[in-house]
Amino acid sequence: MDSAVLPRPSITPIDLTRFRSEHSFLNKLGRWVWSIAHLTLFRTSPRIFHGWRRALLRLFGASIGRGVRVYPSARVWAPWNLEMGDYSCLGPDVDCYCVALIRIGNHAVVSQYSYLCAASHDYTLASLPLICAPITIGDGAWVTADVFVGMGVTVGAGAVVGARAAVFEDVPAWTVVGGNPARFIKRREMRG
Repeated sequence: MDSAVLPRPSITPIDLTRFRSEHSFLNKLGRWVWSIAHLTLFRTSPRIFHGWRRALLRLFGASIGRGVRVYPSARVWAPWNLEMGDYSCLGPDVDCYCVALIRIGNHAVVSQYSYLCAASHDYTLASLPLICAPITIGDGAWVTADVFVGMGVTVGAGAVVGARAAVFEDVPAWTVVGGNPARFIKRREMRG
């Protein structure tokens, strides 16, 4: 048998900077404590205990109006970045990824399975740094089932976003939009 030395494979060191979080220690600690409260006190609460969930969200810094309905299966990433106006609603299985402020107006509804995503990554840079921008859902607006709303988007007052739409640009007030990407369908007119 030949005792030739096999070449060693070259090992490139891993760039650990791409795994570092851009969130402060207090932010991480707050989200950890919130995740425990969310799993044990929020998600396990009976569906009709909206007052209990309002109180928990307020305890963690959310600004929550009167009569707000947040369902137990809704996920809120950082409650201190959530504002909900009077009689607004986060429906079942809504994912509220509030890295930046998410503001939901009075009497606005975000229906089941929708995803409000206030953050992304800058794909033009190799390190993919986190970028974020606030989302606003205007008074009386309705984000229907399974809608994606991207960072920096404002859904105007009274607007309706159709089911399974993907919204990457502002939606004018009192319009109906739908599709991927969401496009204008018609003006919203109220009857009676």
